Amino acid sequence: MTAETTFHSENFGTIARNELEYENCSFINCDFSNSNLSNVQFLECIFENCDFTGANIDHTSFKDVSFKACKLLGVGFNLCNQFLLEMSFEKCILTYASFHKLSLKKTPFIDCKLNEADFSEADLSECVFDESDLSDTIFERSNLQKADFRTSRYFRIDPEINTIKHARFSSGNLAGLLVKYDLTID
Repeated sequence: MTAETTFHSENFGTIARNELEYENCSFINCDFSNSNLSNVQFLECIFENCDFTGANIDHTSFKDVSFKACKLLGVGFNLCNQFLLEMSFEKCILTYASFHKLSLKKTPFIDCKLNEADFSEADLSECVFDESDLSDTIFERSNLQKADFRTSRYFRIDPEINTIKHARFSSGNLAGLLVKYDLTID
């Protein structure tokens, strides 16, 4: 177990298998791309400017973890350990990331790029998508109750196949709820 350590510009491509738990650690400018992080536990950790492209996170635990300005292209969060899962994202690139069937209640996505991310069947109740780009993001059979989309952009959400009760939208982005009707809105 590694506790209260700050890692700067390290490559975790060959993570030591005896280091399977990191508690209250900071990772700054670290490279986790194509790393095998399966079964690793991150507890109360902060990741800043880290690259997780192609990382294997099967059964990885993220408990009270913050990602800031990280690159998480294609990361399969749906494969991580869901027990006590708690994450926050700020200024992250989450293109092609999968959150399929995850419970992400109250998760903040602040100024993130979520192009073609998969939130199908996910519980996103009370999530905040502040200033986030949701181009081609998949919302199917998702729980979006009380989610905040007021400042998000480019989303397409079908109210008939998602639960959106008490979700928040701005008058300027309501068109994202009407895309399936092929309307022209001026």
